[in-house]
Amino acid sequence: MSTIGTKLTLADWAKRVDPDGKTSAIVEMLNETNEILDDMIWVEGNLPTGHRTTIRTGLPSVTWRKLNYGVQPSKSTTVQVDDTCGMLEAYAEVDKALADLNGNTAEFRLSEDRAFLEAMNQEFADTLIYGDTDTDPEKFLGLAPRYYDVLATTSLGNNNVLSAGGSGNDTSSIWLVVWGLNTVHGIFPKGSKAGIYSQDLGEQTLFDSATPAGRYQGYRTHYQWKCGLCVRDWRYIVRIANVETALATTGSTTNGVASPNLLVQAMNWIPNLRMGKPVFYCNRNLKTQFDQMAINKSNAFYTSEAPFGRGPQTNFLGIPIKKVDAILSTETALS
Repeated sequence: MSTIGTKLTLADWAKRVDPDGKTSAIVEMLNETNEILDDMIWVEGNLPTGHRTTIRTGLPSVTWRKLNYGVQPSKSTTVQVDDTCGMLEAYAEVDKALADLNGNTAEFRLSEDRAFLEAMNQEFADTLIYGDTDTDPEKFLGLAPRYYDVLATTSLGNNNVLSAGGSGNDTSSIWLVVWGLNTVHGIFPKGSKAGIYSQDLGEQTLFDSATPAGRYQGYRTHYQWKCGLCVRDWRYIVRIANVETALATTGSTTNGVASPNLLVQAMNWIPNLRMGKPVFYCNRNLKTQFDQMAINKSNAFYTSEAPFGRGPQTNFLGIPIKKVDAILSTETALS
């Protein structure tokens, strides 16, 4: 995500206004495609700071009873897991005289609003994949820190990681996520609002960066997004890690980049694909290769369709494969 400066200047204004004085239609070259945001479902948490999930960890014992012999009572065991939310916030400030220059203040401010919304979407997508509360406690815990070890066999969540065999610092991951109320979903704190909250604070007295600070009239907008990720059942996410990025860009089918074998294995690690909406996610390098496989008529695993109102959609055995720019091509291979 690219950012620069903190306040709009007269030069910025000049770059946003057409010769006729109207606000220009800005070409959003910094926008990303994170289709995972379209699929994610949202649930109000049961805690002011997030959501607490009760997970059954053990079943009661049962006995074949013989005549004249009794049966010992037993019970199941459970554990509770708390997923926390983070508060993503921003303020937009613009000099009133600057915003009023073209005679259409609302339209000029709206052009800035779009940039803030895109920045928040990108930050959320980055955190959804890589957010680590151990290093950034103000964020929420993302997917990668939960699924990080291909050798683990007992830790919750860590035994759903497959390796495509790559090594070094130029690998990527493919994620299979089954979105559902009882599997994986987004959360917002109890009693709060879902989605991005935007409040036009109107005309305010703003302060410049001088010492002592000077005052001027301006417009201020506040943006806030209270959000988090709840993995209610870790079995409904599978990570295919260690996918060589270089092989994806050259079209190689080695190391499991385009081979259906790992995708099939990931699907079969999911207990029940009908528990929610299953989707594969990868970055644009890997997505390009999957699309190329879909137009290769010699295979029947990858298919392409054109949903109404959308572009072509590549599927693997009926499960959509979608593009997420937040997934890096420079991941360090897992061991």
